Amino acid sequence: MSHFKHHVFFCCNQRGPGEACCNAYGATELRDYAKDRVKALGLSGVGRVRINSAGCLDRCDLGPVLVIYPEEVWYTYVDREDIDEIIDRHLVRGEVVSRLRI
Repeated sequence: MSHFKHHVFFCCNQRGPGEACCNAYGATELRDYAKDRVKALGLSGVGRVRINSAGCLDRCDLGPVLVIYPEEVWYTYVDREDIDEIIDRHLVRGEVVSRLRI
């Protein structure tokens, strides 16, 4: 049994100038936003949802990316609206967001 119902890892890797990386697309800021929103919704904590940073997830060409375990579902995203959709549909309702899945 998993310690969390959903464990969300945001790639927040920062590479050198001109190199593709998730953090160049605002990954850290959107991770912070997701963390705050999950807390505000009362979804965080043991047995529920955990939002974490990750180093390079080696999918820079598809970035920014996040992965949700234990389902092993990978997503890309652009803005807060995409993060809201992932939270509302995947984390709350258990639905995969097909349009953002990679």
